[in-house]
Amino acid sequence: MTEASQVKDASAPAADASFAEIAQRRRGRIRRYFYKRPRAMDAVVVLCYVLLALPTIVSSIVDGKWPVAVLLALIAAALMFRRRFPLQVVAAVGLLEVAATILNPWGSNVSAGLWFALYAFASIKKRGIALVVFAAASLPLSLLYLFMWTSPSQMGTLQDVPENFHLINNIATAITIMLSNLLATGIGISVRQRREHEAEIAAWAARTTQLGKVTERNRIAREMHDVVAHSLTVMISLSDGAAVVVKKDPERAGEVLSELSRTGRAALADMRRVLGVLRDDSGRPAPLTPLESGHNLTKLLEGFRTAGLPLHYAHSGPALPADPAFELTVYRIVQESLTNVLRYGRSLGRVDVQVARDGDRVTIEVLDDGRGTREGGSDFVGSLGTGQGIAGMNERAGIYAGIVTAGPGKRGGWAVHAELRWNGDKGES
Repeated sequence: MTEASQVKDASAPAADASFAEIAQRRRGRIRRYFYKRPRAMDAVVVLCYVLLALPTIVSSIVDGKWPVAVLLALIAAALMFRRRFPLQVVAAVGLLEVAATILNPWGSNVSAGLWFALYAFASIKKRGIALVVFAAASLPLSLLYLFMWTSPSQMGTLQDVPENFHLINNIATAITIMLSNLLATGIGISVRQRREHEAEIAAWAARTTQLGKVTERNRIAREMHDVVAHSLTVMISLSDGAAVVVKKDPERAGEVLSELSRTGRAALADMRRVLGVLRDDSGRPAPLTPLESGHNLTKLLEGFRTAGLPLHYAHSGPALPADPAFELTVYRIVQESLTNVLRYGRSLGRVDVQVARDGDRVTIEVLDDGRGTREGGSDFVGSLGTGQGIAGMNERAGIYAGIVTAGPGKRGGWAVHAELRWNGDKGES
């Protein structure tokens, strides 16, 4: 009694095509064939019914009861339309079954047409409505058998049994009709629930895909901000410094210009990597390995020193976890903090960068004694006025159950404090 019916959910866009392909593979070759060809499945259902009713059709023709054969043919024809007109087919088949039963009470097709009609209705409509239709369609035929008194001559070989056996047989037949129709309805309800479940999963897959796209866009925006804000700020400072020292110290100016070139090339490589995901149909790019791409604190601090920051770096505790994503998070937080100092700091005498690890906790502090950073206030927090600075650092820290705070330092200037939690290497000392 299994049939195929395509389920389309308007809320699920084409993004969940992969889920549809998986569902198709799970159906198997035969079910996939009928899933794509519903009319072929209708023909199979009609053929099954004809085979069930064939003994009755043949015996009716032999006995000259042509109306019975005609009624059974009409039931078979009606079943071809059970998808398009489910309720009308149930009603028509129910009435035709009653008429055929009155003319031939003991045919082999008893209630068989209702099985297919009720199944199709229950697989499309809601459960409550399906049960009501089941009761309404099954009751007339069941009552007909329940109160139909069959004479011994009609019972054929059973004419010598006690008369109360006829009543028992009728009651058993009525109960069988009700139970078989209920079973067909229950299977239809189960199929409908499975289809709804598949549709919900498809919709969930579509929402998840859309959420992933939004998350990826946010990641790209955050990365672009970090690349552009840092690189341009450093490059502007380097070019200004080179313009000042080019006449007094050409050798020093050459070093500054080399750093300017290196910063520009690194920024270009970063932008290509970040924007490459927009052209990559295979999905998110492979995780960045900071050490392979030059994203390590040593080179970062050297670049800022060349740009003019009086940097002092200190590290305490074990080394940072050897995880590229975690290293990049630390790198970006330090980079963002120092970029803001370079942009807004005035009268800088000292900038301290401290990274400490204590067990699974990693603390990052960037402190300066500049005058402009304190006075920069909200501009500093916003980082170039985009609002992406502290917010971006907090998003990165949130991945590792951390948080970033920024505000005036206790000894003047500005202070950025970040705490991250690393739980990926419990066995590391």
